[in-house]
Amino acid sequence: MLGLTLTAFALAAGNGAVVWVDAWQAAEAVVPQKGEYQVWVWAKAGHATHVTVAGKRLDIDRKKDKNDRDYVWVNAGMVRLDAGPVPLIFGEEVKTLALSAAPSFDPKKAMGDRRVYAEPRGVEDRRARTVRHTNTVFMMPHHESLEAWERDAGRLRRRILLSSGLLPLPERTPLNARVFDRIERDGYSVEKVHFEAWPGFLVTGNLYRPIGEGPFPAIVNPHGHWQNGRLENSETGSVPGRCITLARMGIVAFSYDMIGYNDSMQFPHNWGGEREKLWGVHPFAMQLWSSIRAVDFVESLPYVDRDRIGCTGASGGGTQTFALMAVDMRIKAAAPVNMISSTMQGGCLCENAPVLRLDNSNMEIGALMAPRPLLLVSATGDWTRETPRVEYPAIRSIYALYDAADKVSNVHIDAGHNYNQASREAMYRFFGRCFLGERDWDQFTEPPFEVEDEAALRVFADKQAISGYPSRDEVIASVIARIRDKWRAILPQRPEDAPAFRKRYGGLPAEVIGATVPHPNDLSCERVSIEKRGDHVLERWIIGRAREGDAIPALFYRSDGPEAQDAVLLVHGAGKAALADPDGNGPGPLVSALIAEDRAVLCIDAFLIGEHHAPDVRTERRREGNFMDTFQPTDAAYRVQDVITAMTFLRARRDLTGRITLAGLEEAGLWCLFAGAIDGGAAATLADMNGFALDDDDAWVKDCYIPCIRAVGDVRTAAALIAPRRLTLMNTGAPDDGGWCGAHVETGTLPLDAIVEALR
Repeated sequence: MLGLTLTAFALAAGNGAVVWVDAWQAAEAVVPQKGEYQVWVWAKAGHATHVTVAGKRLDIDRKKDKNDRDYVWVNAGMVRLDAGPVPLIFGEEVKTLALSAAPSFDPKKAMGDRRVYAEPRGVEDRRARTVRHTNTVFMMPHHESLEAWERDAGRLRRRILLSSGLLPLPERTPLNARVFDRIERDGYSVEKVHFEAWPGFLVTGNLYRPIGEGPFPAIVNPHGHWQNGRLENSETGSVPGRCITLARMGIVAFSYDMIGYNDSMQFPHNWGGEREKLWGVHPFAMQLWSSIRAVDFVESLPYVDRDRIGCTGASGGGTQTFALMAVDMRIKAAAPVNMISSTMQGGCLCENAPVLRLDNSNMEIGALMAPRPLLLVSATGDWTRETPRVEYPAIRSIYALYDAADKVSNVHIDAGHNYNQASREAMYRFFGRCFLGERDWDQFTEPPFEVEDEAALRVFADKQAISGYPSRDEVIASVIARIRDKWRAILPQRPEDAPAFRKRYGGLPAEVIGATVPHPNDLSCERVSIEKRGDHVLERWIIGRAREGDAIPALFYRSDGPEAQDAVLLVHGAGKAALADPDGNGPGPLVSALIAEDRAVLCIDAFLIGEHHAPDVRTERRREGNFMDTFQPTDAAYRVQDVITAMTFLRARRDLTGRITLAGLEEAGLWCLFAGAIDGGAAATLADMNGFALDDDDAWVKDCYIPCIRAVGDVRTAAALIAPRRLTLMNTGAPDDGGWCGAHVETGTLPLDAIVEALR
């Protein structure tokens, strides 16, 4: 027994002498070997039904006995089967089928080590039916102190940067800026600009400046989703008009293209997918970095006062404004227009970075401007219609914590979605008071202006990017390579370097995964049943967190004596049923070996696995909207959380010593590796890497999709955070390259006795 390898164990658990098939899986069974099989069905008592196995129909008419439950196990007969796939047809009220070649097989007994419930049902996990999306109505949390807010504010700022692969901030590579084709007008000039936010990636726009030497304040102007982008000049909004007026007021105004608009032609506006999101590379990220570099650009101008830089934009430009002001303290005043809302968070891919709003809305992001001056311009005819009574008071409550409630203001315009003249005039007065101050700006009105022809403002007159710059795919590959290289330089190579790494970066995996370590008092747990078995006891539980409403089916094996035990948390990618004996005779070989060593053992079904489904109904996660990973953790992220929650359950038990070891098998190896890094409480961790191709983004998307996880060092960061505690990685599929911070790495499988040893 102790010589059994993990691979053999896993195969036995999945394809042993008993084959189990639930009704929702009923198209076929896979039989491991040719032979005679008894056909057992779990069906409603007193209900005539049938099952067809390999074309042979078996009728079932089990009358209900007074001691029967509603559903009972019935031996429907015997069939001879060849090895391989076997077609199945389930009749009404048949929930589960078991094929066994053993005459002594008892499915009712065997089911006790596979299921928590003795009836055909699944758990009610609220996460599967709860949705949050861009049109969810949010409430602003209450913060009772400045200290409480600043803790949340720091976390939100990190999340914005994390969501965009920008933590820590990348190297500021040379802008290689070109400013050319100056046109002088009455009181201002306008020029064409392009610079490189990343090497080879162009930001394009127009620079409007006052006549004179300066130093002048400067305002960066992201434009939003107007049809003509930065060249939009209509009654609803004029980007050149506002820049002309700002320049005439004495403020440098830089108007730059959103990606895919006008002269920004290396990318379409909407691009990318889950593969790029693994690295935090997506439209929101590229635009945020472009905005940060736009501030670098205006700072570099000799006539700009670096202490007076602001930002304003409407709609999608409003999103860019509040994202920039949240993370860049060089923005001293800001005016996001028609965007910060409790009821709509932005409808474009460029406004919805993954993990950006896991537990917050744009209101909290807007409040990150505090205590710097902030103007909220809202309108009666769009999603900011409630700003005077909802968003403005909410954000003002944060300013009040700084004794700076007078630094935030709201102007409400009777109009549709806009940056019209009335909205612009509110903005001019605001920036005049903030940056100029030598006159009374409260009555300022926008003077007439004349916008240059489009050809005079286009950076590339022939509407074609200049040759010699990289393509979209080349830019993306370069950005990802820079993120990878950045983290290779950050990651510790020796266990003694891990504490400093942990202090600086230890919270990042939890933030991108959206995981927390719950307090024991936050748990909501139900013991479904308890069964004494000789020298050990089996407890069946549904565990979870009360506030979140999650529900994790769990089997807990413990001794029957009073002595406190060490505990092992076992998580299998196929669920706890894969840890049962393949012949249906109690717990499987690994659980049995640990019980024999006087260890308590907890086996769970992580999110949407095992008893998250009823036998006849597969639970499908409810999905709404186009940006699910912006607002909610992914399935893989929830599975990491379930491992962490199970760890807290074990710590909460007073009949255990508090010493816990953690093991993840097959697909669960990655979940347990991340959980071990976040929880920090496992004395030893064993993670089966299951031959996972760690450098294959497609494999991550398919098997463990967690946005931004590769942008924070993925499994190597997890290993560094577990160090110096014991960590064993097996089935890595590649030789150890020395980058595991002292972890024991096995490229192949381990025998069962070695697995038990790794968990001591």
